[in-house]
Amino acid sequence: MKEHIELAQEAVQLLKKLIETPSYSKEETGTALLIEDFLKSKGIETHRSGNNIWAFANPFDKELPSLWLNSHHDTVKPNSGYTKDPFAAIEEDGKLYGLGSNDAGGPLVSLIATFLNFTGKKLPFNLLLIASAEEEISGQGGISSIISQLPECVLAIVGEPTLMKVAVAEKGLLVIDAKVKGKSGHAAREEGINAIYLALDDLDEIRNFEFRKTSPFLGRTKVTATIIHAGTQHNVVPDLCEYTLDVRVTDAYTLEEAFEELKSSLHAELTPRSMRLQSSQLPGDNLMNRVIEDLDLETYGSPTLSDQALIPYPSVKIGPGDSARSHTADEFIYLNEIQSGISGYLKILETYSNLLIQTNSL
Repeated sequence: MKEHIELAQEAVQLLKKLIETPSYSKEETGTALLIEDFLKSKGIETHRSGNNIWAFANPFDKELPSLWLNSHHDTVKPNSGYTKDPFAAIEEDGKLYGLGSNDAGGPLVSLIATFLNFTGKKLPFNLLLIASAEEEISGQGGISSIISQLPECVLAIVGEPTLMKVAVAEKGLLVIDAKVKGKSGHAAREEGINAIYLALDDLDEIRNFEFRKTSPFLGRTKVTATIIHAGTQHNVVPDLCEYTLDVRVTDAYTLEEAFEELKSSLHAELTPRSMRLQSSQLPGDNLMNRVIEDLDLETYGSPTLSDQALIPYPSVKIGPGDSARSHTADEFIYLNEIQSGISGYLKILETYSNLLIQTNSL
């Protein structure tokens, strides 16, 4: 327990430095250097691409499976509601205030502390720590830019504020641009074919649309019309109506499948902006399910995006802090949550390690 307390104290000091270093998405050079220098001070060899940092707990062994510990060090910009300096790292009433303290600084430093605990120890897997950039914007320079440089993993533990509950499924995101074409004409002479009226049929369909498949964790995939544009002046019948759809896709669908089901029900010309942010679900045969059962961890399906959407391997999302505090004014994390987070991560890895050894000995 004393060792855990010392790990937590060191993690808090690192978190304070991260809070005091602005790290908006695509501007994370300062925090990347902090993390890199911190790991090097522990004698750990680091790798860097852009503002993504990664390191192995032991020399990589191609004969062993790999397990990833991932969290991000970028933040959103502080909103106008802040009453405290977002970069001041203020300790008050058992809380640590500051931008990124909860999302995802607390989970990140807890994972780093857990990683340090296992560094140099004999493990039945390669343990890889990844501090990723651009998570808040799902940017091209984030974790997806380094996937090809990393070993495949049997499990990725993604650190996000979840109150240490385990997200075993996560919704993906599909944004679709739609075009409905009519024919222009003079409004006074009732000429043309009004593209707005044609779009109304689609929008009515969207308002009541229900995808056929349901997820046991996340319920139904949901589509919402969020933006609409049409017309150029009051006396011209518009020949084009464009609208945007926000589709939150559960693990019951791939983005491609959800797109095709929606496309078959609408008249508009649909164009997906991206097929990158896939939904995810922990496979039923993954060893992590036994860890969850043995430790009696609470599971749920997450409606919010994380780097899980860009990791093409089995993953779960878990970490100290509360998602409800993310992106809020005067963001904070309880100091005892960091200690509990480290203890929770250590138990997960110890249990996973023991189960893997048992499985391999059968």
